[in-house]
Amino acid sequence: MAGDWPDSGEFWKDKHVVVTGGAGFLGTFVVQKLRQRGAMEVFVPRSADYDLRHLEAIQRLLADARPDVVIHLAARVGGIGANRARPAEFFYDNLMMSVPLFHESWRAGVEKFVAIGTVCAYPKFTPVPFKEENLWDGYPEETNAPYGLAKKMLLVQSQAYRQQYGFNSIFLLPVNMYGPGDNFDLESSHVIPALIRKCVEAKMRGDDQVVVWGTGTPTRGFLYVEDAAEGILLASERYNESDPVNLGSDMEISIRDLVHLIARLAGFEGQIVWDTSKPDGQPRRALDTSKAWQLFGFRAQTPFEEGLRRTIEWYRRSLAR
Repeated sequence: MAGDWPDSGEFWKDKHVVVTGGAGFLGTFVVQKLRQRGAMEVFVPRSADYDLRHLEAIQRLLADARPDVVIHLAARVGGIGANRARPAEFFYDNLMMSVPLFHESWRAGVEKFVAIGTVCAYPKFTPVPFKEENLWDGYPEETNAPYGLAKKMLLVQSQAYRQQYGFNSIFLLPVNMYGPGDNFDLESSHVIPALIRKCVEAKMRGDDQVVVWGTGTPTRGFLYVEDAAEGILLASERYNESDPVNLGSDMEISIRDLVHLIARLAGFEGQIVWDTSKPDGQPRRALDTSKAWQLFGFRAQTPFEEGLRRTIEWYRRSLAR
């Protein structure tokens, strides 16, 4: 096991790495860790220069960067509201910036492609905790199915290209991430940054209530962004199969408990009002993370409350800037 894994520094020292989405929330941490590990070159394409929805831009990127490894983090993402409002965009953009990039990476002789999927690819009703073998047991939750299925095609592609061409690629399924630098735009953010923003700003204004979507009954698992970045790099170094692997933590919390926890940490003491006209999303969501530990030695390190504190403090500092 551990003794057979390559040394991180040795693995990356001669590698040219492209990190799509490398300037984004998760990508910033992945790039930072790659540089700490001594990667020879880390190339972060910006969408203004390389719009990955277009084949010409993908081909130009691979010609310019000549990568040994591609870590594909770029995606159009958002919470329930954004997915409901723009399902066609979420499907098309994620499919078109992923499938051609994968194909062209194979054509260009890339040594390894690291594809990042999403927990939204799981069926709406999946036994909890989600195990990788249940991934094809049903249709995803309707509000994020277009996004989840577009990302899931990378798994099909990974398995097909390994079978026909022997192309080395892996497919990881991260649970919802959170942490400093997250997207706090209420129109497109995920649940944790949205709740942090609502509670912090309500306290600043002296509001007596915060309105939250849904009933509070669904559950979610979460992974601190720095842990997620570490998991992706460990998988890149140590895992070389196309079977999907979950990336998460061993926690599950109801949205109701999450709201009260964030309110307490943010110092908001007013009333929580539930807007039950809004959707809940998937009923339960938590991952079985045993394969990540067995296959590449990853286990989440950051306690949930500590991660929330760091994220709240980061958001408060961002408001003061």
